[in-house]
Amino acid sequence: MNSSTDTLPPAAGAPAAGTAVTPQALRAALGMFATGVTIITARDTQGVLRGFTANSFNSVSLDPPLVLWSLAKTSSSFEAFAGCGHYAVNVLSAEQLPLARRFATRGIDRWTWVEHQAGAGGSPVLAGSAAVFECAHRTVHEAGDHVIFIGEVVRCHHTPGTQPLLFHGGRFYSELPLADEPDVR
Repeated sequence: MNSSTDTLPPAAGAPAAGTAVTPQALRAALGMFATGVTIITARDTQGVLRGFTANSFNSVSLDPPLVLWSLAKTSSSFEAFAGCGHYAVNVLSAEQLPLARRFATRGIDRWTWVEHQAGAGGSPVLAGSAAVFECAHRTVHEAGDHVIFIGEVVRCHHTPGTQPLLFHGGRFYSELPLADEPDVR
């Protein structure tokens, strides 16, 4: 390619120009981004424990300490989280795979036999988590069929050496370091 008018051929498997992005194609492409797995927890305004499995978690800012996560507007937990003052983001360890599945299941009592303690604002902090971010609810932003929640971290802790639970391509994984890779921290 020698001139600015040359164009690159479409990538293998790429949709033709003008092809609409379908929810199925978007979900499949997003599944190629490996994420950690969390359970977002809170107490609703009546004091009822709430929680669900999510991988839509990310950092926003170190100063002030802000994190974000998103929730579908159609979620049965939507009103509870939109109305709470605090929540906890529990980053799961690989050993907590059963909890990830439990809190992703609809129509069951998710809290039976779940070991936890009250965190900031009464939000449940799950025992055995790789890390926990206890947050004060700060803002929400509507974005398509979801709402983005931004929380200010008021307390956090992590357990060094804990193997995190990962999600990729619709399946759960545990961490396996690549050989001879330097620590990038």
